[in-house]
Amino acid sequence: MIQDDNIIEEIDSETHDDYVDDDLYKIKSWGSDMSFREIITMYEEDELVKPEMQRHYVWDKVEASRFIDSLLLGLPVPSVFLANTKDSKKIIVDGYQRIMTVYDYVKEGIWREDGKVFKLSRSQKINPRWQGKAFTELESEYQRKIRSSLIHAIIFEQSHPNDDDTSLFQVFERINTSGRSLTAQEIRNCVYQGVYNKFLLSINEEDTDWRDLYGTEAPDKRMTDVELILRYFALQDPEVWRMETGRISLKKHLNLFMGKMAKSSEGYLDNKEEEFGAVTQYLNNIFGEYAFRRVLSDEIDEGPKKRFVPTLFDSISIATKQAIKNDVLNTNRIDMLNRRDRLLGDPDYEQYISIETTRVEHIHGRINLAYRYLYDKNA
Repeated sequence: MIQDDNIIEEIDSETHDDYVDDDLYKIKSWGSDMSFREIITMYEEDELVKPEMQRHYVWDKVEASRFIDSLLLGLPVPSVFLANTKDSKKIIVDGYQRIMTVYDYVKEGIWREDGKVFKLSRSQKINPRWQGKAFTELESEYQRKIRSSLIHAIIFEQSHPNDDDTSLFQVFERINTSGRSLTAQEIRNCVYQGVYNKFLLSINEEDTDWRDLYGTEAPDKRMTDVELILRYFALQDPEVWRMETGRISLKKHLNLFMGKMAKSSEGYLDNKEEEFGAVTQYLNNIFGEYAFRRVLSDEIDEGPKKRFVPTLFDSISIATKQAIKNDVLNTNRIDMLNRRDRLLGDPDYEQYISIETTRVEHIHGRINLAYRYLYDKNA
């Protein structure tokens, strides 16, 4: 496995994809002071929607302890933002770390990062009266103080447009104010909850060939790996292939595609899981963990650290999916390595994977070239 905290190569044209939706929104909002006793009850009764990114809690022990410390000291804390859903539940837009910190400390008593008893940090930033103490070790007056502490909640709901998915994404992106703002995929993970989101999370975690290809055993906390799987499926959308010229907003396209797929049938998703698994198994067997990195065949044994390139991934994986469909896979590893070297050396391919990567001509171009070089017997 490649050990590199910054495992993904950034592509400038995609990194700065800050699309603005043209819709005008009708949103009403109001404020409400809520006790953590009330919030915990709402969470337990599934009225407060748990984002499926719960496993991706990102605060460290000191950050979490300082928040509990603030409640115990009676200090004001930032508001949380909640969005009303059509089924009268509330989605946590901003404040997930705060809410889950109190829930874990008070109700579960377990620090989720190591599964051990959640005891406040012994950092000098924490008041000495409760350093190193679990909730059950606090005096009863302090336990009551945490439960009865109020946090201001700003609650909003949207009446227009009726397609509330893309607009909710915009609201998440603009309102999210935490020290570690949500990534685009973390927002999708909240907005588009349901069967398709669970499907993406499942194969990201359980497909061992994919984990080898991505380069880490554990799923990425910021969900970059999940977004790549979504990218694989979304760039096969017929809408992209009906276009001959122009540029897509990748962020918006992934949003719309995920919203469209939210009500997919289980049978359809089973087939898609099998398809993706066949692609990753073949590519892992042939190229291993360097499949989607800028590494030529004569460099593989040297073990250089290279970043995962999203455009290498989408072009090679989608081309491989088509090769499986056409029954033209090549199991000669040496020949495939040589073909991949020629692909990486093609100046047109280099342009398609590096420059204006969201132009449809470049999307079509890199996938078609990957197919021709890797799977055309006459290439």
